[in-house]
Amino acid sequence: MSNADKAIRTTYFSILTNFLLALIKWLAGFFGNSYALIADAIESTADIFSSFLVLLGLKYSKRPADNSHPYGHGRIEPLITFIVVIFLVVSAFVIAKESIHNIQMPHDLPEPWTLIVLGGIIIWKETSFRIIMKRSKALNSSSLRADAWHHRSDAITSVAAFIGISIALFCGEGYESADDWAALLASGFIIYNCYGIFRPALAEIMDENRYTELEEAVRTKSLEVDGVLLTEKCYIRKIGMLFQIDLHAVVSPTISVREGHDIAHRLKDYLIANIPNIANVFIHIEPFDDTSA
Repeated sequence: MSNADKAIRTTYFSILTNFLLALIKWLAGFFGNSYALIADAIESTADIFSSFLVLLGLKYSKRPADNSHPYGHGRIEPLITFIVVIFLVVSAFVIAKESIHNIQMPHDLPEPWTLIVLGGIIIWKETSFRIIMKRSKALNSSSLRADAWHHRSDAITSVAAFIGISIALFCGEGYESADDWAALLASGFIIYNCYGIFRPALAEIMDENRYTELEEAVRTKSLEVDGVLLTEKCYIRKIGMLFQIDLHAVVSPTISVREGHDIAHRLKDYLIANIPNIANVFIHIEPFDDTSA
């Protein structure tokens, strides 16, 4: 099974989770008189749509390279990540708007049983975050990472709702709006987390040099190939879940063009076979001289 297929399976899990939890939150918020839970449900509903976007992006990224896209279609991943971030920002502003409105409106205390519902939601969402984040790191998927942070931000809003409802129930009359203040605080956390999701995707689009460990591995493995004396330039770009490598390899100046060509092919095959997640390696052969030394 390819990395894209594994990522798609993870996204189906995310969609199912978001749908079930959004339904639970809407029902518990309405019948439990908790505006913080309703705000939480708004975010989970937005998460469903963002997970569908991630799913569509992953399926598109599976398309093979063609004449119009010689490097493949993996760049759709960070673009989808940008859209997911927009969903997060919009949901945060909706939560903040509703929270401010509810703070100004008198209402009854939340039902005590809503705390039990929230406790289960917090545990499940944090578990979902860890599962999807672990998978996103294994597959080098920026859109899966964004989807994982959706679960973490959902857990944060649930924690805030739990604290707010607890304060409202413990302090009693006059503290009915505590869960609304908690929802307002949670919206701020969501906005803060958006930057952490957005920044790596932007770096991917801009081809920033952020892969020091991979570069070291490429240089070390290159020297294990017969005929490679040194490595010079090594540029790495991430396209989707895989990496494209541009490498300058230094060889003896006395060998023939055919021998240099063969070394380049052996080097490319060796790197792809021994370092995971490399889609292709472009080798440029340089002759050894005093400058190389």
